[in-house]
Amino acid sequence: MSWLQRIVVVAFLGLASAGGAWADPALDRRIGTLVSARAASSPSALALSVERAWLRQVYAPTNPGPVWFTPEGPRAAVAAALRELRAAADRGLAPEDYGIAALERQVEAANGRGLDPDAVAGADVALSATALQFLADLRYGRVPPQRVAPHYRTRAKDAAFVAELREAVARDDLGVLIAAAEPIFPHYARLKELLVRYRSLAAQPAAPALPPLASDRSKIVVGDTYPGVPALQARLVRLGDLDATPARPADDQYTETLADGLRRFQARHGLLPDGILGKDTLAALNVPIAARVGQIVLSLERLRWLPDLPAGPLIAINIPSFRLWAFADAPAGEDAALSMAVVVGRAMRNETPVFIGEMRYVEFSPYWNVPPSILRNELLPRIARDPAYLEREGMEIVGARSAAPMAVADIDAGIAALRSGDARLRQRPGPRNALGGVKFVLPNTMDIYLHATPERALFDRAQRDFSHGCIRVREPEALASFVLRGRPEWTPAEVEAAMTSGVNRTVSLTAPVPVVVFYTTAIVGVDGRAQFLRDVYGHDRKLLAELRAAGRVAP
Repeated sequence: MSWLQRIVVVAFLGLASAGGAWADPALDRRIGTLVSARAASSPSALALSVERAWLRQVYAPTNPGPVWFTPEGPRAAVAAALRELRAAADRGLAPEDYGIAALERQVEAANGRGLDPDAVAGADVALSATALQFLADLRYGRVPPQRVAPHYRTRAKDAAFVAELREAVARDDLGVLIAAAEPIFPHYARLKELLVRYRSLAAQPAAPALPPLASDRSKIVVGDTYPGVPALQARLVRLGDLDATPARPADDQYTETLADGLRRFQARHGLLPDGILGKDTLAALNVPIAARVGQIVLSLERLRWLPDLPAGPLIAINIPSFRLWAFADAPAGEDAALSMAVVVGRAMRNETPVFIGEMRYVEFSPYWNVPPSILRNELLPRIARDPAYLEREGMEIVGARSAAPMAVADIDAGIAALRSGDARLRQRPGPRNALGGVKFVLPNTMDIYLHATPERALFDRAQRDFSHGCIRVREPEALASFVLRGRPEWTPAEVEAAMTSGVNRTVSLTAPVPVVVFYTTAIVGVDGRAQFLRDVYGHDRKLLAELRAAGRVAP
């Protein structure tokens, strides 16, 4: 009796499992052998032990038969899986990572040999392993986030797609399983749409580079002539920053219409939107579209690192955007209730880490406890030069383990106590306090928090990496009202009064609010307009290196 005949007999006798497995011991043994053998050649994205465990879960003893084949041939889901893998680039992944051509050959061989057991077993396990890798790449990203962001810690995400794979294939419902593996963070879906659009732009003939500025001219303003004006207009139209209808400027003159388009471009690229064509703007205009595609791909990769978001409020901060969003219910896909500029840590010196936290309480009229590094490197030398600095800035010396101000005989004794660690420095609440009128606390080992600031002018800068690592917010009153909205007694008037009272007061939130500090150099606003930002901390470069080290195709 042939293998196929045995399958038919077993099915007729009703001995096949309820899950639809083929009750053929020979085929099951072949599949089991292949599952074990794959440990020697597991794709780099999955640890060997994880892939083996996942495959054994898919081919469980209670249902060890083929996932992708029936006695009649490949299921419809096989074609769907190959189609999804071929279109992996639309999700920011690389089709080359999945060996699609080899998979297609295995499926054709299994189908073309009358469902030979060896061919079916090989194709079935290969399809399952590749589908698991694809789903894992979407669920977790292709490299661990700690390789790029060492401080990043978050809750582990489940691998529900493993247990659901067999049933999804049987129902020809892979699309639902794939969608469930992807992040529900609002920016992710918009970035995927942008990727398709920019891949289409990149497929068009490359536009010539805009000519450099003349050696005697550092910028082009309205009324100037510039030989690159026709190319500039074409570039702005192509990128959507200028309507396609304006007439070509005469005599290569840089017009107000072009300046308006350039302002839109500058605003989308983290530049001062002044409408002046200078060195930095020219460099941004000359970045190839393919490089922008790469930014989108890397940004999608980082968003896959984010944890599953619980229903309810969320605060998200993108470091390269220098921007905060507060969502009333991010998983529901709602637009942000608040959006504001922020100041983050200075590049190369005091970088704000990428991390996930929970805001638990708000401190009004806070004390600023000066961190030891700032005390040692900045303030002690200043105090030694200018003893009046302490009183002028509302500073006081307190005991190392006490909240009470210390009585010191003279400034030298105070400096000595601070240097030895027997004392610490803090700034009293007030208009000069470095934290402004409110501090938003999300306990973490890095002592990173959000706060107001008296240095308001910094928010008007295009590049806003000026802090020592903490995050300064432009609209602290609005953010305080947002996180305290579960406590109706905290009206906007009460918030403002507490911020200016000079009386330190801590208020707990009714429930912790998740805070996501992430890093993407490409992002899409609610208006659908793409923003491409400077790689302020060099994380894109690090991620590219890690992808290549992991043997993955990098943009």
